[in-house]
Amino acid sequence: MLTRTDRLRRRQEFVRAQARGRRRHTTHFGVCLAPSASGSPRLGIIVGRKLGKAVRRNRIKRLVREFFRRHKGLLPSGDIIIMAKRGAAELHYSQVSEELRRVLVRAVSRGPDED
Repeated sequence: MLTRTDRLRRRQEFVRAQARGRRRHTTHFGVCLAPSASGSPRLGIIVGRKLGKAVRRNRIKRLVREFFRRHKGLLPSGDIIIMAKRGAAELHYSQVSEELRRVLVRAVSRGPDED
């Protein structure tokens, strides 16, 4: 379970992060990386109803939270919003991990302002 300090919880936090952040995309996820005052990464997850019923949406969220929990030390500090796209519900944890690691760990090695 993620602590309160590990999560984006209010709509205002999501809106601010999406307005300030840089977007990256994979086949099944959109990722928004935004600077924040906290020194550690914070996670926000968006899974729309188009991806399926609650069971499928919750499974995607569980997989993304598990990725965040396992890789927190490697992730860039700031706000990270992960938006699921079509097809994300069919992925296994290893596939989710590979896609997100490719985007997020690369962001750490490149720096926040490089593109």
